[in-house]
Amino acid sequence: MKIALVTDAWHPQVNGVVRTLDTVIGLLRKSGHEILVISPDQYRSIPAPSYPEIRLSFARARTIGKRIEAFGADAVHLATEGPLCIQARRWCRRKGRPFTTAYHTQFPEYLAKRTRLSPRIFWPYIRWFHQKSERIMVSTQSVRNQLRGERLPHVHHWSRGVDLQNFRPDTPPPAAYQHRARPIQLYVGRVAIEKNIEAFLNSNQPGTKVVVGDGPALDGLKARHPEVHFAGRQSGRVLAGYYAGADVFVFPSKTDTFGLVIIEALACGTPVAAFPVTGPIDILTAESGAMNANLDEAIVRALTLAPADCVAHGAKYSWDASASQFFNGLVSQDLRLDCHMSRRILAKAIFART
Repeated sequence: MKIALVTDAWHPQVNGVVRTLDTVIGLLRKSGHEILVISPDQYRSIPAPSYPEIRLSFARARTIGKRIEAFGADAVHLATEGPLCIQARRWCRRKGRPFTTAYHTQFPEYLAKRTRLSPRIFWPYIRWFHQKSERIMVSTQSVRNQLRGERLPHVHHWSRGVDLQNFRPDTPPPAAYQHRARPIQLYVGRVAIEKNIEAFLNSNQPGTKVVVGDGPALDGLKARHPEVHFAGRQSGRVLAGYYAGADVFVFPSKTDTFGLVIIEALACGTPVAAFPVTGPIDILTAESGAMNANLDEAIVRALTLAPADCVAHGAKYSWDASASQFFNGLVSQDLRLDCHMSRRILAKAIFART
């Protein structure tokens, strides 16, 4: 199958959306599928307000559509709710082309954090963007329920995976952990306001707090929390060592739909402490993590959990299964025409019998 994938999140950004798309695209290509990626690096762009690391790219709907047509796409997937995908959506609607979308981020809550407005203000846009898609790909049951409550019932399960060859409990810890007070409490991810990192840094547990990642809030957090070790952006086996050598992984975000870093931590044998919100409540079990409205209590409880139970739970998340779920959620032009034809034939048959 030829799949056109349009996304406003792409390299050099480092986040769960990019890592998910990159991994799934690679697996689909290995299976023989052709993927056309239409991404921000291919067009003129401007930095996003208050978040310059994210580039907002602009292209005409006709320009994007010509690329999709020239590629001969069987299916079109719009991965994000940004300007490139808006234009691709516009072209698909004009041409009567079916398309699928994905809900990767709690976008209303994300914008609410940055604008200090109510999340409800942004839900009409989310409904407008997704309501005409054939399917909305969603990673967890709680988000599927949420979207159904927002009058977006056409949801499709698309989970996430973890590279079990890289994220292992026997990975050597980084030198930065030597001689630091235990327990080592770790955060990995974007360093931005919507990640609620300050809730973790303000917790009262003894030991050492470590933050791995980069983002617009980094300088401010460094200034306010000089006692914290900020390790910067890490990847691959080095990142796995940060997970494996920590005593607890703390996930303070309340705006994620899944939390890829949660299953990476579990695969490395590190228990997770989190708030009882979307993402953690869909992933964690009583044996692999602790959730509490009081993050200090969640950390204390998580520190009592067995690494082996965490490893066993993390191993359940496969990228092969994720790629298969994504592929099964796609809707091709030919399939839609076949469905329409089948319905017409069925309707004629029923009419003829009456």
